[in-house]
Amino acid sequence: MSNAFTDLLAEKGTLLADGATGTNLFNMGLMSGEPPEFWNTDEPAKIRTLYKGAVDAGSDLFLTNSFGANASRLKLHNAAKRAHELSRVAAEIGREIADTAGRKVIVAGSVGPTGEIMEPVGTLSHSVAVEMFHETADGLKAGGADIGWLETISAAEEYAAAAEGFALAGLPWVGTMSFDTAGRTMMGLTSEGMVDMVEGLDNAPLAYGANCGTGASDLLRTVLGFAGKGSTRPIVAKGNAGIPKYVDGHIHYDGTPELMAQYAVMARNCGASIIGGCCGTMPNHLSAMREALDTTSKGSAPELAEIVAALGDFSSASDGTDGEGPVRAPRKGRRRG
Repeated sequence: MSNAFTDLLAEKGTLLADGATGTNLFNMGLMSGEPPEFWNTDEPAKIRTLYKGAVDAGSDLFLTNSFGANASRLKLHNAAKRAHELSRVAAEIGREIADTAGRKVIVAGSVGPTGEIMEPVGTLSHSVAVEMFHETADGLKAGGADIGWLETISAAEEYAAAAEGFALAGLPWVGTMSFDTAGRTMMGLTSEGMVDMVEGLDNAPLAYGANCGTGASDLLRTVLGFAGKGSTRPIVAKGNAGIPKYVDGHIHYDGTPELMAQYAVMARNCGASIIGGCCGTMPNHLSAMREALDTTSKGSAPELAEIVAALGDFSSASDGTDGEGPVRAPRKGRRRG
């Protein structure tokens, strides 16, 4: 099915996505514990600045400030009933920025996890999860988002519930998971397992992949795992700008623009065609990634040793697909953040 996202990907071959939301908003004054989504109505000028920063740096698509705009997360701030509104406004501001960019830019409606654990491990039922995702997706669609963009998911069950929610809203979507536990998601899914899961969905995403996690090296190892399955579905790589370090009371990421430029080129060589950054990725990183992708021809897939030499060591010896990683996260005391 043709839409703005698939059309632009077919035209360009590789799309540069955006960078961090939280890192950029914290730099604008967002306080720890404050819901970023409230800024859609309270500080719209800052959200315009966030989106425009990615566009001006050369991004072909950017994510809306709606990661936590679901009833479960917002109820922690007595705002569960604002999920649709805050999603809609996030997309409306995005539509404004995209439509005045002077070129085709995709507005991708960010949808994060509910923050709850689904049955049978946790208490969140499939039907309730579907309705929460439906509400958020419907708000994004009403605001003018071109696609939905599910991210930082750990459980296959939650990914499947989101797929149903997007289907109910009639919004095409892209979906990524976070592989941050010895090459697996927190709930035990491997890169190979994700491909099998995605291809088995009734409402499969337009593209799938990985975001956040640990460092850029780990994320590229995961992308190689996706590519090795042989699916023709486009792959997303959205890695953090280096490794987080706690300095003077704040989290800093050590990835330089030069490192992220190398990461972008290597991500494409690994098989990704939608490439961006996650935590710590600023407009200056995106500008370097844009230039690197535009001036470097696609090469062959790198060996693991080449990834380590360029981007640093892996956080674990195993990527989880060899049976050495954890099978499933502990059933108590864990919560997706």
